Amino acid sequence: MLPALAILAAALCFSTTGTAQALAGVDASPIAVGAARIVLGGGILGLLALGRRTPSRAATATRGSTAALIALGAVGVLAYQPLFFLGTRENGVAIGTVVALGSAPIATGIADAVRLRRSPTSRWMLATAVALAGVVLVSGVTGGTIALSAGGLLGSIGAGMSYALYTVCAKTLIERGWDSTRVMGTVFGVAALASVPVLLLAGTGWLLTPTGLALALWLGIVTTAVAYLLFGWGLARLTAVTVSTLTLAEPLAATLLGLLVLREQLTPVGAVGLALIAVGLAVVSAPARRRQEVPDAAARA
Repeated sequence: MLPALAILAAALCFSTTGTAQALAGVDASPIAVGAARIVLGGGILGLLALGRRTPSRAATATRGSTAALIALGAVGVLAYQPLFFLGTRENGVAIGTVVALGSAPIATGIADAVRLRRSPTSRWMLATAVALAGVVLVSGVTGGTIALSAGGLLGSIGAGMSYALYTVCAKTLIERGWDSTRVMGTVFGVAALASVPVLLLAGTGWLLTPTGLALALWLGIVTTAVAYLLFGWGLARLTAVTVSTLTLAEPLAATLLGLLVLREQLTPVGAVGLALIAVGLAVVSAPARRRQEVPDAAARA
């Protein structure tokens, strides 16, 4: 259960992003805030990776493919936030979040099935379906007729695919003998370097205010550095598809934070959604029962 709890703790860290931005109320674009988060958090992870053990010979023997995995993982990290914000801007926060979070475990399941040439378990598919139904109910997008933007949908789906990309790349590096902290540090360190010009172009004036600096520190340290250390530790011990489903705890925790901190209201449908997410997470994180061998007649005799 410890790896599952580590992923749930990471999801709890992720869930504070929206509440932190709402409380800070800084005058900055989402691109600027996202870039500052990756620069600070990715920089911390990159520094931590410098002191970790070097990969095994088996990992370094395929240096070209390893470099490609690192680059692809960094691309996934960089692409996630602008695609996510595109989806929420075009179709609203509720729909954009549902499509992004909902497509992430599906994309991860497909990518991991292709990589391992093995289909996900029926328990994972059931748990993920239940949790996704809960996410839809919590979002409040089930009522009324909604006109959707194709560009926004593509952006949200792209965000989910970006998540799957860096998760599967990180898992592959771990399986090649890389330490999980080194994997997170290398991938996010590269992403942090690439985010520096983005942050400079998006504007840094908001970082000079007390609330802006506090927001950047929280997002960088808690929602990125601490969160992805926990995420990497859990990813090293669980399958990528299990991790992707467990991170659906993020909307559950974010909703609870909205209720407790921002004094938001919860509808009865939303309450049912929270319960479904909790059930799905419980199913996917419960240890599988080991099959007991039935002694034959000779052994019983």
